[in-house]
Amino acid sequence: MKSQDFTTSITVEATPQKVFDAINNVRGWWSENIEGPTDQLNAEFSYHYQDVHRCKIKIVEMEPGKRVVWHVLDNYFKFTDDETEWKNTSVIFEITEKEGKTELKFTHEGLIPDYECYQVCHDAWTHYIQDSLQSLIMTGKGKATPKEQPKSPGSSTEQTSDGTTKSIYHRLLIEAPVENVYEAITTQKGLAGWWTPDTSAKAEVGSILRFGFGPDYFKNMEVTDLKPYSLVKWRCIQAFEDWIGTTLTFELEPHQKGTVLLFHHDGWASYTSEFASCSFDWALFFRSLKFLCETGKGFPYPEFNK
Repeated sequence: MKSQDFTTSITVEATPQKVFDAINNVRGWWSENIEGPTDQLNAEFSYHYQDVHRCKIKIVEMEPGKRVVWHVLDNYFKFTDDETEWKNTSVIFEITEKEGKTELKFTHEGLIPDYECYQVCHDAWTHYIQDSLQSLIMTGKGKATPKEQPKSPGSSTEQTSDGTTKSIYHRLLIEAPVENVYEAITTQKGLAGWWTPDTSAKAEVGSILRFGFGPDYFKNMEVTDLKPYSLVKWRCIQAFEDWIGTTLTFELEPHQKGTVLLFHHDGWASYTSEFASCSFDWALFFRSLKFLCETGKGFPYPEFNK
């Protein structure tokens, strides 16, 4: 009978020892929100992601260049009926040299389709192994969740309007992990896949994003804030007059089925016809974003309203 445990693998042009070392640099590819040693046999470390996921892990096997095994001692999920899913499961990294390359097989033993968290964990692990860990091995830089910063007392990201300007709001559930949605709203490939193919973008604070909509119209956005997997914020610096100076904020929150996206487009002077048209168009483009993240194919301009 075929095992139902989640598994995925990568093959890289690197030595088994380099792969082994990268695996043990857990803060480099999974999350910077880890406390405790991650590269010592029998060591224990704790992981957390906001108030959504916490777990305690013990390293129970460590064979240099060949194998690493973690045992999940305790676990908490905010979004599952059984908050302890993952508890007493094992995370296994198996390293094999093949024809001058190295294959890494990742298995989360005990993470099976019957788990309520299975799909979101399946997609998240796929991102962290196939993308982040592979990038760490090959380039020395992974895509780990960054260190969380404490919120200022009384702060609320939803309360952005000063009461004298108008805001467009949209909220939707995207059945894909926050890591995938974040990539879709920050990278050139992602933005081109749901907003407009004529996109020039770099995921860096201070960079200028350019979006073309036909030969005679384009929008330029300055990236003013980036918090990987949770927040993206732009300021419009060139577009129709009504848009200039407005801010666009994408907030991402993990959900048991994927990601909740809260979008607000703040700073409109009044309820103009452009405001109304823009609100409707955003709804259509977020349908495109949802399809891109869930199926791999969006409906960017000019197909978004068909």
